[in-house]
Amino acid sequence: MIGGSRRLQHGPATFLTWLERASRVVGRRWRRSLQLRVLVSAMGLSLALMLVLGFFLSSQIADRLLTQKITAASDELARARATVESELAGMGESEGVESRMRAVRLRLSDPGSAAGLAGVFDSVIIVPENGTQGKVVLGPSQTVSEALQDFVRSGQVSYTYATEPAQDGGTRPVLVMGTPMATGAVGVQLYLIFQLSNEESTLNLVQRNLITGGLVLSILMAAVSMFVARQVVLPVRQTARIAVRFANGRLDERVPVRGEDDLARLAMSFNEMAESLSRQIVQLEEYGQLQRQFTSDVSHELRTPLTTVRLAADLIHGSRDELSPALARSSELLEAELDRFESLLTSLLEISRHDAGVADLSAEQVDLRRCVYAAVDVVEQGAKSSGTVIQLDLPETPVIAEVDQRRVERVLRNLLANAVDHGESRPVQVKMRADTDAVAITVRDWGVGLKPGEEKLVFNRFWRADPSRVRRMGGTGLGLAISYEDARLHQGRLEAWGEPGRGACFRLTLPLVRGHKVVGSPLPLKPASPQRIPSAHELREVLADSPPLRGKTDEE
Repeated sequence: MIGGSRRLQHGPATFLTWLERASRVVGRRWRRSLQLRVLVSAMGLSLALMLVLGFFLSSQIADRLLTQKITAASDELARARATVESELAGMGESEGVESRMRAVRLRLSDPGSAAGLAGVFDSVIIVPENGTQGKVVLGPSQTVSEALQDFVRSGQVSYTYATEPAQDGGTRPVLVMGTPMATGAVGVQLYLIFQLSNEESTLNLVQRNLITGGLVLSILMAAVSMFVARQVVLPVRQTARIAVRFANGRLDERVPVRGEDDLARLAMSFNEMAESLSRQIVQLEEYGQLQRQFTSDVSHELRTPLTTVRLAADLIHGSRDELSPALARSSELLEAELDRFESLLTSLLEISRHDAGVADLSAEQVDLRRCVYAAVDVVEQGAKSSGTVIQLDLPETPVIAEVDQRRVERVLRNLLANAVDHGESRPVQVKMRADTDAVAITVRDWGVGLKPGEEKLVFNRFWRADPSRVRRMGGTGLGLAISYEDARLHQGRLEAWGEPGRGACFRLTLPLVRGHKVVGSPLPLKPASPQRIPSAHELREVLADSPPLRGKTDEE
């Protein structure tokens, strides 16, 4: 009994689940299949049309049958009235009314006289009560309604529809017509009851034929609609499949052209578009290949003269104490610009590897806190020279991830250098958090910020928000672009946020395991609430209380 109760309880839930799943399948099929929508629409419209037409024809046929029945019944009623009046002519009030009426009713019920156009009928004769004679009712008076008797008593010939018991135990429809008669017996009423069984059978036959014909016509219309829809849908589906293959890189795919109709012109237009796109894509690929090859070749070719110039510059720079102040200063500037030039060549080579798709990822298990400390060590001198404090908010326990340490450190160096350059000598905050799938590192500054739309442009090559702004850290304009590609190489994300006057925030999100895709991030990109820029007094407190810029992890 317990098991049966559980089945009863789970039955509705299972049915609702099945119904929901079926509705989703049907809905998906409905949305994706033009042919199904055309088929269902054609059947629905044809059925609606057949229903309207069938109702109209059924009503017209029923009205015509009843009109003919009423006309024939009226003629029959007139003959019966004439017969009754001839039989009762000259009858006095003292004569036997009931016996005379019975004789008249028997004559009306004679099969020979009751088989006219109106069909078989029965009669009812009602003689009202008078001083010497009580009320006389002959025939099935229960079929005659009181409303019809009132109309007839008022001297009107009237009719109505009613039902009477049938021999099989049910009921059958009848037409009841009544008329008053001017005879010796004042107020005599004659009613004829005509059966409507034949008319009902005829109307049912017509309705069945209409329903059958409507269903057959709807199926035929659906078949025709399906045939017509397939002529349109099949070429469209073929075009869609070819468009998908074309989008996947198969640029030689074309749509077969058959005939000269609209679909053929669509196929020709698609082929012309595909041909044009194919040529442009090939040209762009060739141009991109030439550009990458040129960048790589120039970078490699410049290595040799740069090495020679570097040796000469180092020699001059080493002997700068023996030179005049102007030449000594020139040697220092030459050394600095050579460093910048060498960094630019390194960046160009790296970006060319990413463009060529040959950048490799040497992943290993690394505590990402080491990467943060290593990046801070590099930018520490530039941060101190600009009066920028770097605040570290790192987990106390190691954060182990399978990454390329060199590339992650380079990303963090670029983000920190960018924050120092644009931080307006205000603190820069580095925060790290991790969950079970990913680790996020944010670099937040309270500098000039970013205008709307610039959060996407910052990762473009050589893009600068303010071209007149001086780079303190000696950037090449390729750092953030390379950082973005390094993050993508790790299957991670590098995102930016900023508002004018509120600073900017860059978030690096990396998976803990190589090859896993990043779905979410442990840290928000946009600050939850507006943050006030620290004042000079608060900055001094930060300098005193902030953790050291360099440090070692527990494992070190």
